[in-house]
Amino acid sequence: MATEPFWHTKSLAEMSRQEWESLCDGCGRCCLHKLEDEENGKLYWTNVSCKLLDGDSCRCGDYDNRLQHVPDCIQLSADMIGSLEWLPATCGYRLVHEGRDLYWWHPLVSGDPETVHAAGVSVRGRVIPETGLGEDALEDFIVRWPGRAPKRALVGNG
Repeated sequence: MATEPFWHTKSLAEMSRQEWESLCDGCGRCCLHKLEDEENGKLYWTNVSCKLLDGDSCRCGDYDNRLQHVPDCIQLSADMIGSLEWLPATCGYRLVHEGRDLYWWHPLVSGDPETVHAAGVSVRGRVIPETGLGEDALEDFIVRWPGRAPKRALVGNG
């Protein structure tokens, strides 16, 4: 008898640390700088990544110590997921919180950490590091793609 995957049977709050961490699909989109219009609250994505994001692996270069290097890095927790409007619609944490299933390309489903890249969901090859950019320069790097998912990622089995 096959057992249900843990993300079908547990809430985010019930997950072990290992289960929680494995929900990250490795897309890197949450590590992109975002701007908020102070007048209307609208969110704008940029293609500028955190200085710790490895643009090839789409993983943090110093995950365990990231808060020491980037004090405003947001450490996700189960109780905040529903209030983070900037989490991509394809984010495993967001999907589980909303009672939806993970996509075919998620490493927990596919068994391969490369499928997130093959599906075009990750930031691989699409970002520039923040190093050397002033905060005012971010407006020059506003893009739409991080808030969307490619059609090939949303349908079929790859």
